[in-house]
Amino acid sequence: MLRTALRFQATAAALSSNTALSLPHQHIFNSISSLPALKCLHAVLLKEGLSHHLPLATKLLALAASLSPVVGYARKLFDAAPHRDSFMWNTILRAYADLGPCQEVPLLYRQMHRDGLSPDHFTFPFVVRSCAVVSALAEGKQVHCNAIKHGFESNAFLQTALVTMYAQNGLIYDSELVFGEMAFRNIVSWTSMIAGYVQNSIFGKALGVFRWMVASGTRPNEVTLVSVLPALRASECLLSGMLIHGFMSKLGLNFHLSLVNALIAMYGRCGSINVARSLFDEMPARNLVSWNTMIAMYEQSSEESNAIKTFRTMLTEKVAPNSVTLVSVISACASSGALETGKWVHAFARNRGLDVDVRVGNALLDMYGKCGSIDAARDVFDKLSWKGVVSWSAMIRAYAAHGQVEDALQLFAEMRAEGIRPNTFTYTSILAACSHSGLMNEGMEHFDSMRSYNITPTLEHCACMVDLLGRAGRLVDAHEFVKRMPVQPDIGVWGALLGACKTHGDLEIAESVFDELSSLGCNNATLYVLMANMYAEAKSLVVPSTTNGFGCDMVADVLRNTMTLIPPRVPHSYIVALIEEEASPNFKIVVVGDKNSVRHIQVYDSRLCRWKIKGMLMIHYAMLGAR
Repeated sequence: MLRTALRFQATAAALSSNTALSLPHQHIFNSISSLPALKCLHAVLLKEGLSHHLPLATKLLALAASLSPVVGYARKLFDAAPHRDSFMWNTILRAYADLGPCQEVPLLYRQMHRDGLSPDHFTFPFVVRSCAVVSALAEGKQVHCNAIKHGFESNAFLQTALVTMYAQNGLIYDSELVFGEMAFRNIVSWTSMIAGYVQNSIFGKALGVFRWMVASGTRPNEVTLVSVLPALRASECLLSGMLIHGFMSKLGLNFHLSLVNALIAMYGRCGSINVARSLFDEMPARNLVSWNTMIAMYEQSSEESNAIKTFRTMLTEKVAPNSVTLVSVISACASSGALETGKWVHAFARNRGLDVDVRVGNALLDMYGKCGSIDAARDVFDKLSWKGVVSWSAMIRAYAAHGQVEDALQLFAEMRAEGIRPNTFTYTSILAACSHSGLMNEGMEHFDSMRSYNITPTLEHCACMVDLLGRAGRLVDAHEFVKRMPVQPDIGVWGALLGACKTHGDLEIAESVFDELSSLGCNNATLYVLMANMYAEAKSLVVPSTTNGFGCDMVADVLRNTMTLIPPRVPHSYIVALIEEEASPNFKIVVVGDKNSVRHIQVYDSRLCRWKIKGMLMIHYAMLGAR
């Protein structure tokens, strides 16, 4: 260090004797590879009175920004400089932008304007990139306008940064406009547009841009492939995923750790969990992301036991889990009702200080709620260091799901009093609670209050309201509500109304609802059985018999039509019809064969001359006993 200091001092002396104040000893700066060495040189320059020399100050700042993982020392050099040129401004702006989320870049940009210095083609990309990260959309739009005024709107680096900024703020149309205007697109530009579509869940267009990029001759890199793989999210995307996998192998990228992790996630989402596991097992080295991805894929594929088993294996191999790991494992416990395992994971998290993470706390809260341990859920809720809408909604859902409606409504009131805005999931729980408890007025009030939070009712909300009105016997109101729904009613909504009609015996509305279900292509055997029962209860399906057995044939037709609707997954189900003679209370039975047999009707008493279907139901083969 002493030798270095003496060399720096000699350099400073040479600089001080140079009347032109040039940099004849550039090699000294090039040899500096650590921040302590830079600070030593800075001290020598201060002693020699050269720290304010603009070329030296600029070089010091550039080295400080490149050598330090934090900006503190570079910022001190920047603030101490009596004169700052555009290079110094761009250097400090880039240093902050490279840090990630940071509010300093927009502030420095405004200060640069106040100091009367015009930004250049380097300045704008740094500022826009930072605005994208911190979601400073208004500031970013202003910078975009300034760039156009200065004639830099066609700068490829700026355009790429704008694509990212608009996409990250949900303005994907603006991203498309900027991307479409680009005269030149490099790999970063293509990747930014693909990532923007994925972030906004526009997966089809993400794949389209990827294909366009490959067709244009641009070779994707690791970042591009990691960006596009999340666009493959269903079984129908499996072929595309396999093609990309093959493309990666052709490029020699299939051994990159981040890419293999992305492939595991892709195969898991596309329903090929066994392929995902094979990739995982074949990895020469795994990082924490690899384990987290495999566990998450098992949990999302409803293979909760394998998720928990993989977590135990992870611990056996001495891999330390993080909060992301625990959230997936706890969710697996919640879905499978594995309360004791969930308690063990909770204790594990507590012992390692991971239970203070809000995400882990919310997962624990959800797990205890789904497993019926409401007191434990409330204990977790009360101990959360910060409660967001997810926390409040999970606790409300736990109360509502287990019949503690008053507690759910009370907590909902407290939530609103705390200034927490409810979301769609919160209202689903509240409306379901009101529906199951018959709280008509409260349910209507809460449904109407959704407008004050700019929440558009979803199908789930509307189904709750139909159920609420139906339980109260207000079938006409329920029918009108469905007709005026802000979203297109689906089979679930119409089915809820049909069930209410069955409960209250309103055949007229039921027939109208059944027509709507038929128009939606609903061929659910249960609905046909329900309608047949309603007709029977209303004594409106009376089949006259003739000497040639015409009545029995009509009964057979009704039963056969219903029989064809039995789902293939219930191969041994039967349709059983209860038949009664009008003048007798005695029931006769007609059985229709199962899906795998010849559909034939066996009439137990063919002497009856007048028949009526009393009721229909599906029963399992085993229930027929010694038929």
